[in-house]
Amino acid sequence: MCGIVGLYLKNPQLESQLGKLFEPMLQAMTDRGPDSAGFAIYGDEVADGWIKLTLQATTDGFDWKTLMGELEGRLGCSLDWFQNASAAVLKVNAEETAVRLALAELAPNVRIMSAGQSIEILKGMGLPQEISQRFGLAGMKGSHIIGHTRMATESAVTMEGSHPFSTGADLCLVHNGSLSNHFRLRQELKREGIHFETDNDTEVAAGYLTWRLQQGDSLKEALDHSLEDLDGFFTFAIGTRNGFAVIRDPIACKPAILAETDDYVAMASEYQALSSLPGIEHAKVWEPVPATMYIWERESA
Repeated sequence: MCGIVGLYLKNPQLESQLGKLFEPMLQAMTDRGPDSAGFAIYGDEVADGWIKLTLQATTDGFDWKTLMGELEGRLGCSLDWFQNASAAVLKVNAEETAVRLALAELAPNVRIMSAGQSIEILKGMGLPQEISQRFGLAGMKGSHIIGHTRMATESAVTMEGSHPFSTGADLCLVHNGSLSNHFRLRQELKREGIHFETDNDTEVAAGYLTWRLQQGDSLKEALDHSLEDLDGFFTFAIGTRNGFAVIRDPIACKPAILAETDDYVAMASEYQALSSLPGIEHAKVWEPVPATMYIWERESA
């Protein structure tokens, strides 16, 4: 049993309040996931040609300043970065492959949580309230965000095993449920060049969507294929640079609720996580239909 929450702002005037609106949603899912929590927030985009990466240290007191100085020298270009608790957000005008190779050599114990132009992923072990406070969620700005509270079933309780998972540029996924064919799919996707960091079944689902998008699928087409190729029970929330999506498996035994107003679209595993949102009493509220895609996207920049 895990908890999923998501908030997509249709009204740009609310973007300065995204973290404040989302924090109580995430914390409302504590009983569904007390082991670890995390969120992927979209905003603060970098320009074309730049890449933004979220990095997470596996030890306390990591010396980010020294690493960034070494990285700047290795890449031969200036970079911007800031620290957020045990994480750092790096913005650099360079090829992603070159940045990843340099980081692997300079700091092999640093984990790359996400990469793209918009996404930042922050997660860790602990109660949702602790994770929110650790990373200053309430003060964050952006256009949309998805989060997860975890009760581990398929793998160990670790920072790496917490959600969201990202296996492609600006793409991430959170999951309530379990996949029965993740081991076989992992092996097949590895042969297709998809890289995995953990043994978590959710990372396989994220990797599958990344692979389908690489084959030229739209997000809708990729999700269509997921209903055919992913065995098990699942409710997914997927974040992209331009929006987010929700889908449940054909049996739909994992709960989900959606709400929409003129200002936002919100989803959660339980209605209580939506009750703090402004205007929720006037929202259109419904349970997502099994094996049906719900996608909200703004036009590409």
